[in-house]
Amino acid sequence: MSLAAQTHGFLSPSGVEIAFLLVGLVTFGAALVTVTTRQLVHAALWLVVALGGLAVEYLLLTAEFIAWVQVLIYVGSVVVLLLFGLMLTKAPIGRSPDADSGNRWAALTVAVAAATTLVWVVVDAFRTTWIDLDGAAAGSTKVTGQSLFQNWVLPFEALSVLLLAALVGAIVLARKAKADAAKADAAGPASVDAPGAKEGVR
Repeated sequence: MSLAAQTHGFLSPSGVEIAFLLVGLVTFGAALVTVTTRQLVHAALWLVVALGGLAVEYLLLTAEFIAWVQVLIYVGSVVVLLLFGLMLTKAPIGRSPDADSGNRWAALTVAVAAATTLVWVVVDAFRTTWIDLDGAAAGSTKVTGQSLFQNWVLPFEALSVLLLAALVGAIVLARKAKADAAKADAAGPASVDAPGAKEGVR
């Protein structure tokens, strides 16, 4: 073992570790802005920053395949789907009071509980996991493809069905709002002419 490897420790981080920490802070800040802003379009754009930061973190962990999947699927598909749904439902571009229900403490409690549960599950699941340094690199295309198509096929397909259902739901809501607006426009002149018609009969 070299002298540099022996002296390297927690108090002497490498450049990659410093970059990982800085990108993590930016990603965390973008995620906070995503869930706290009252402008839906800005929330979607900040979500792009948060997901892009995760992709950079994967690159720093030498998981290039996962990083590009993160960019192509989440940044390139999920966020575009969200923006498409916002446009279909004609969501307000500016500040939307409806985006804040006032239950911030309840939402914060649920978020902390969910984060704690996820961290506990991940730590418990990988506590006794050992990395095979002689095999293919973790996060590489070979290892990820084998794991995805052997162990995670059903969740992967369920996610695609969920995204399709979200898109269909946005279209249905947009068509319903358009139909209600057309009915309101059609009923408007009739209600105005009704008193005059009654007066003519009198």
